[in-house]
Amino acid sequence: MMDRSQIETLLAAAAAARQAAYAPYSGYRVGAAVLAADGRIIVGCNVENASYGLTICAERAAAVAAVVGGGLPLRGVAVVAAGSPAPCGACRQFLAELGPGIDVLLADPGSPEAWRRTTLRDLLPDQFGPESLEKG
Repeated sequence: MMDRSQIETLLAAAAAARQAAYAPYSGYRVGAAVLAADGRIIVGCNVENASYGLTICAERAAAVAAVVGGGLPLRGVAVVAAGSPAPCGACRQFLAELGPGIDVLLADPGSPEAWRRTTLRDLLPDQFGPESLEKG
């Protein structure tokens, strides 16, 4: 469980990361910040591609950077985007392997005080993970 200071710091980091988003096709800029096991905050932003399927979501960008930096398991993630942001299905599954029960913070940059908190288990109740694999 994250404390109020960690929540505010994580949301601010995600909002700042959103400014770096590369979204020339959709114009939909997303920033994410993950809380690493050691307390570091690691950020990512969405990076679109003309071949849409190659687009990298902000959540996965931050999670991959956490893996590179030795920040596993993840303890939380914040996502900042216009409207009512929430991680896509692929990001939910990706995050489930790196921090199955993490807190998820969601905020719109136009009203950051109105953020909401949920958990990855609530967003993805039947997670597929290493324990789901057949062992041969």
